[in-house]
This record gives sequence, structure tokens and C-alpha cells, in this order.
Amino acid sequence: MAIPRDVENGGRRGKGDEIKEPLIKCQQKGFVSAVCEEDRIHGSSGGDEGSIWMVLLSTLVAVCGSYEFGCCVGYSAPTQSDIRKNLDLSLAEYSVFGSIVTIGAMIGAITSGEIADWIGRKRAMAMSAGVCIVGWLALSLSKGAVFLDIGRFCTGYGIGVFSYVVPVFIAEITPKNRRGGLATIHQVLITSGISVTFIIGTVMPWRLLAITGIIPCVILLCGIGFIPESPRWLAKIGRHKQFEEALRRLRGNDADIYQEAAEIQDYIENLKTLPKARVQDLFQGRYTRSLIVGVGLMLFQQFSGINGVLFYASETFISAGFSSGKIGTMATGCIQVPVTILGALLMDKSGRRALLMASASGSCMGCLFTGLSLYLKADGLSQGWVPILALVGILLYLGSFSLGMAAIPWVMMSEIFPINMKGIAGSFVTMISWLGSWALSFTFNFLMKWSPPGTFFLFAGFCALTVVFVALIVPETKGRTLEEIQADLNS
Repeated sequence: MAIPRDVENGGRRGKGDEIKEPLIKCQQKGFVSAVCEEDRIHGSSGGDEGSIWMVLLSTLVAVCGSYEFGCCVGYSAPTQSDIRKNLDLSLAEYSVFGSIVTIGAMIGAITSGEIADWIGRKRAMAMSAGVCIVGWLALSLSKGAVFLDIGRFCTGYGIGVFSYVVPVFIAEITPKNRRGGLATIHQVLITSGISVTFIIGTVMPWRLLAITGIIPCVILLCGIGFIPESPRWLAKIGRHKQFEEALRRLRGNDADIYQEAAEIQDYIENLKTLPKARVQDLFQGRYTRSLIVGVGLMLFQQFSGINGVLFYASETFISAGFSSGKIGTMATGCIQVPVTILGALLMDKSGRRALLMASASGSCMGCLFTGLSLYLKADGLSQGWVPILALVGILLYLGSFSLGMAAIPWVMMSEIFPINMKGIAGSFVTMISWLGSWALSFTFNFLMKWSPPGTFFLFAGFCALTVVFVALIVPETKGRTLEEIQADLNS
């Protein structure tokens, strides 16, 4: 009788056995056989050590959609006074224009998961870019509120799809040890789009500014043909050959892909035993914690006041005593990008939880400073300090928010749901985010009319509650594979 290799080696498994076991598992599933065998023979190194260049290129193409997101969000702040003057819009009409982008985004979010699962991540991004181009053209040619709102709605729909599919695509193509940092590029490009739009919008006519929003869409449409589709999506729909090719392109010709491929395919095979996901399935006990984390982070992100501040930044500075909102708007545009980059560098070092709590704490302080400045202005106290205190407060708020609260909820949304639920769950959570964004962006001007200091004190309260929520509920996902996170959360 043959002696098993581990017994023959004195109870220790040899290096060859470590290679063969995943290989056998690979071959039993009927895929990556030739590639796996080649990797085994040549003794290639681990996939995480392979080429990262295609992952970077794919990420850079995808985050053109993130930059487009930022252009849409940032468009209304520097253009508010000019659009109202040129088209003779009332405050209520401009509030509709400012907030209707979130209605479009909410509908985009509802459909985003199904679209991305049906036509793939790449085609979903291309479709979104096309819708955004139509929206910007309508907006730039508008002569009244109707076309203005139609254009804003279309760009909103496009970024609603982008808000889901871009972080999911990045999470699915990236090795686990680089996932947090690369996924945060999504937020870096969002803030870059906001910042550039804020800055150039102070000197550029609003119609021409709308045309600049087409540029990232064109770049994305040109680049999409040079990058691979998500390997996990290809594996999910049974395209094994394309799955192998995509994973090989992402990890490099000399990388060992067989173990990663086996893990992905084994996970996909297990999911095939589950019934087709429905919305009501999200509320099963196994997904309760994932759903609470995903929805909770999105609601706290929105009710901290971010889109109200961003959409109407110039008017907020005027309320605080600035003669013009342009200086404050440009300052907020300059601070967000470097702080977001810092957050990206820290995410895979400090972890998601610590960065979230630090970010929410700083945002809370910023809201308190801003609320205090508006309170002093209303009572006629320390008038010389009011604009400075308001500027410091809003910069602290936006800087702290950009450090973690802006990016991490989106990164975690792409991590915490299993692939069979990711489409429906992602759509649902993203829809909740945009619903909160609409509620905030539509009511912000009316809240400021009611009580400017009370508005920011209210935002400070939500930031404080965010710290408590993260401390008690949110898990740490740093350095864990998507499969490990989902097995822990959804078991």
C-alpha cells in the first residue's frame, strides 16, 4: 500500500502537496486547468505579488466615473447665483434643480445592481457615461427650468449607477492587500471632481462649466475597451475562459492565479445552491448585520449634512458674513483632495473603524464651530471673528469628512454583502443613501432659513451618533478577503 506523502515526510506536507491540493480542487471544478498546470510547473509566485499595472489602469478608467460624480455634485454650488439670475429662478425652483440630481441618482441606484449583474460592470459604466453626456448637453442648452431639471436629472441617474458599480468593480479586481487603498481612489476622484468644479466654476460661465462635465465620460468610454471585465462577475455567469483571461491580465503573466481562481470559483459554486436573490431576502436573519451596517453608514453619512454644505456652499459662506461665497468655495475645493488622499493612505494601515470614528469626531467639531459662528452673527456678537470661525469650521468639517466618512461607507458597501446578494443589496443601500441625500439637499435652504446655527448643531449631533454607531456595530474589514468578511457577517 502506498504511503501518503504527509506520513512519508514524518507528518509534514511537502511543498508539492501545498501546490497540488488547490490544483486538484481547481481541476475538479472544470476550469483554469491549463493555466493552473502551467503555474504549478513553473512555480509562480502568489497573485498579490504579480503585476499591479493592469489593476491600476482598470481602476483609473473606472474612477473617471467617480470624477464625473464629483462634477455633478459640485456643479450647483458655484453656479447658484448666476443660474438664478440668468434664468430668473426662485429659491424654491433652484432648490428643485439642486436636489433633483439626487432623485435621478436614487433611481439609478435602484437599477444599478440589476444592470451591473445583467450586462456586466464595464458595460454598466459605459451606459452611465452616455446618460451623463446627454444630461450635460441638455443642461448647457437649457433656456428655462424644465430643460435645466431634465439635464440635472439625467446626470443624477448616471452618477447613481456610478456610485454603485465603480467601487464594486474596483473591489472585485483588486488583491485583498491593496483593496482599501485602491477603492478609496473612488472617493479621491469624487472630491477631485468637486474641487475642480468649485474652483473653475467661480470664473467660468455655467453653460461652459456644464460642457466640461462631458470630458471624464469621453475618457471613460475610450478607456473601457482596454481593461478586463470583473473576474468575479465572469465566474458568476459561467464564462470560465474569459474569467481565466481576465484574472491573468489583472495579476500578470508571471503570477500564480490558480489558488485565487480556485477560491473564487469554489465560492461561486457554493452560491449556486442558493435561490435567486429577492429584495425581501435582504431581511433574512443571516444578512441582518450587513444590512444594518450598510444602511446605517449611508444614513449617517448623509444626515451629517455633507450634500447640503456642498450643494449650497457659496450661500452658506454669505450667510456667515462673507461678501461673496467665491473665496470660501475655492478654499473648500482646495482642502478636500489632499485630505482624501491621506485617508486613502491610512485606510489599510489604521483600519476602517478607527478612521471612521476620527473622521466623524472631526466633522462634529467642524459643525459646532460653524454653528457657533452663525449663532454669534445672529446675536451681533464678535462680528469680526464670525467669518473666520465659519471658514475654519467648514474647512474642518469638510476635511474631516473627506478623511473617512466620505469614502469608507462606499468601500464597506462593496465588501459586506455576498456576491449573490450584492446586486440587490448594493442597489438598496445606494438608494437609501440617495434618498437621504435628496431629503437633505432639498430641505437645506429651508433649514438655513429656519435657523442657520440650529442646522449645523443638528448636523453635529448626527456626527456624534456616527461615532457611537461605528464603535458598537461596524466590523473591521481591513486585510480580509471578501469571502472571509461575508462568511463572518452572514453566517
